Amino acid sequence: ALFAEHFSALASPRGRAGVIVPTGIATDATTAPFFAALIDGKRLESLISFENEDFIFPSVHHSFRFCLLTLRGNAAENAPSEFVFFARSTLDLADQERRFTLSPADIARINPNTKTAPVFRARADAELTAKIYARVPVLIDEAKGPAGNPWGVSFARLFDMSNDSGLFRTASQLHAAGFARDGTGWRNGAARYLPLYEAKMIHQFDHRWATYDGTESRDATEAEKQTPDFEPTPRYFVSEAEVADRLRAKSWTRGWLMGWRDITSSHVLRTVIATAFPRAGVGNNLPLMLYEPHADPRFLAALQGSLSSLACDYVARHKVGGTHLNFFIYQQLPILPPTAYTEADLAFLVPRVLELTYTSHAMAPFARDLGYDGKPFTWNEDRRAHLRAELDAHFARAYGLTRDELRYILDPEDAMGPHYPSETFRVLKKNDIARHHEYRTARLTLAAWDAQASTGNIRAGGPSSGGPP
Repeated sequence: ALFAEHFSALASPRGRAGVIVPTGIATDATTAPFFAALIDGKRLESLISFENEDFIFPSVHHSFRFCLLTLRGNAAENAPSEFVFFARSTLDLADQERRFTLSPADIARINPNTKTAPVFRARADAELTAKIYARVPVLIDEAKGPAGNPWGVSFARLFDMSNDSGLFRTASQLHAAGFARDGTGWRNGAARYLPLYEAKMIHQFDHRWATYDGTESRDATEAEKQTPDFEPTPRYFVSEAEVADRLRAKSWTRGWLMGWRDITSSHVLRTVIATAFPRAGVGNNLPLMLYEPHADPRFLAALQGSLSSLACDYVARHKVGGTHLNFFIYQQLPILPPTAYTEADLAFLVPRVLELTYTSHAMAPFARDLGYDGKPFTWNEDRRAHLRAELDAHFARAYGLTRDELRYILDPEDAMGPHYPSETFRVLKKNDIARHHEYRTARLTLAAWDAQASTGNIRAGGPSSGGPP
C-alpha cells in the first residue's frame, strides 16, 4: 500500500502512475482506506488483475493474484474506471467480455462502507450487479447512521473456540461428572449444558446439516433428517446459564437464533449460508444476527429467505475473494429492507420458509413465533426443491431481474454460449447433474418463474412496474 501510495503522490497533474501490486490493494479490508481514497478522488484509471496460474512470474505461487494498477494524476470528473479480473495471460485482455467499467458512483453503491472493488469475471456480471444495487440497498450503510440499518440488526460472536475453550465439555466429560442426557443437552440437578453449534453443522434452511461422531464430523443422512426427533450431536457442550447470560446481555430472548457461516468461498455449493437454528451455544465461526425485541418474526423469516436466494448468493460470489464471509462483506450484501415486503409477499414467503426450516422439534420456538402450532414438517427432498425454486423465482423478481437475467445467474454458458468467461453456480450444477441427471435447480426455478408470471403473481414494484420495492 505504501509503495502504491508513493507512486500515486509522484504522478504529475497531467500524468499517470502504473504499478504492479497484489490484487488485494483493491479488495482487502486492510488496504480499503487507500483504495477508497482513489475512488473518492476519481483517480483510478484501470485495474487489470491476473492469476499466476500460467506462471507469468515463475518464482511466485500459482494461485497468487496481482494487478496492473494505473492511477491518474488529477481527478477525472465522472470518468469510469476499467477493470479486468482473473486474466491468466495478456491474451485474455483482448476478450472484450472480460473488460468492464464502473463509475465511482457504481462502486459506492456496491461497497459503500469500504469502497473496495467488486471482483467480476465478465462484463455481464458487472452490469447485472450494478443493476441490482441500483434497486436494492446494502444490509448496513454505515454513512447513513440508524437509517442505514433498516433491519436494526447487530452482530455477535457468542463463544470464541480458543479463548472460551475452558467452558466447553465433551459428552464423556459430562457423563463422568454425573450428568444425564436431557433432550439435546445434559442435566445434573439444576445445572444443564446445551449443544455448542459450529458453522459446519448448519446449511441453508437446515440446522441439521452435519453431526459429530466423537471428534469427527459427517453430513447427516436424509433418513436421519426424515425423523423429527433427530438432532445433530455437537463436538462440545456449554453451560445453559452461560449461554443465557450472554444472550441476555444482547437483549435476545427468543428460543432460536439466526447466523451465518464465516468460512466459505465463491467456488462452493453456496456462498451465503445463513439460517435459523435452535437456541444454544454458538462458536465464533458462526456469527449471530440479532434484532430488536419488537421485530416481527415474519419479516425475519422473509429475510432468511432473501439471504438464501440465488440472487443474493450470486452477488456474494463476486465479493468473497478468500475463504471468509467477513462482517464488512456481509454488511454490504444487497438486502431488501423491511419496507419492501407487502402483506401479500409475507403470505407467500413465510409458509415456505417455515416449512423448509421447521423440520425437527428443536425448531418449535421458531414455528410458534410465526404463529404455527403444528408438528414439524416432513423432510422431503423433492418437496423442498420445489419450495426453494418458488422462493428463488420470487426473490429474483424482488431483486429486479428479468427471466433472461435469472437464466444467466443459473448458468452463464447456457445464456451466453460456451466458453463464456463467467462462472456462477458450477458446483450446484455439477451436483444436480450427478444426482438427478439434469440441472434440476435451473429447470425448477425457471418453471416457478413462469408459473408465477402466468398466475399474475408478480410482486408490486417488480419489473412489471419498474419502480423500487
